[in-house]
Amino acid sequence: MGSRTSVILALAGLCLASMATVAEAETRKTASVSAARRLEVNLPDASSAIERAAARPPVGWLAFCRTNWSECTDDGKGPSVIDLDRAGWHDIVRINLDVNRSITPVTDMEHWGVEESWDLPSDGKGDCEDYVLLKRKLLIERGFPARALLITVVRDEAGDGHAVLTVRTTRGDFILDNKRDTILSWTATGYRFIKRQSQQDTMQWVALGQPDAGTVTAAAR
Repeated sequence: MGSRTSVILALAGLCLASMATVAEAETRKTASVSAARRLEVNLPDASSAIERAAARPPVGWLAFCRTNWSECTDDGKGPSVIDLDRAGWHDIVRINLDVNRSITPVTDMEHWGVEESWDLPSDGKGDCEDYVLLKRKLLIERGFPARALLITVVRDEAGDGHAVLTVRTTRGDFILDNKRDTILSWTATGYRFIKRQSQQDTMQWVALGQPDAGTVTAAAR
């Protein structure tokens, strides 16, 4: 009788533990949805970045593509901009937020013992390029065109190199950044834009011009 009681109590404990795990997952999901809704509000407007001459692709991108070719290729036939509506904006906000909160930021030296390595963060750790690669992958899987999702190299407020994802839309160019959950117009980030993937060929890169005062003012309206 005592043995049977012990088994019943053990099963009850397992059920309670399972219920607690489910409850924690639901709490995290609810918090993520609530945060995404706060960030959505209204569809924003922005200007479009100006592409200049051809630029050299980052070494890390080329190395990543040698071992992850399917993540880098594009037939060049999809739309070059996203026809942005509320549903699309909701998906973009959610994916940006989910990735920002799911990855622990570490440098490549801490992670891999090398100065530079672009990787999909399969172990939940990564630096700015890894956030960008995952956001791009998830947005493409969601149905957004690869030609409108451009990996972009910038100089941040401290003058350090940084990678972000430019999302090209009918309402302008927006930046998905692991440093902030809010999605901003490219002119509102405070960054100096260096180069990004070409829309004609994602293996090629182009230099970017900086926004002038008129562009920044118009985008802020």
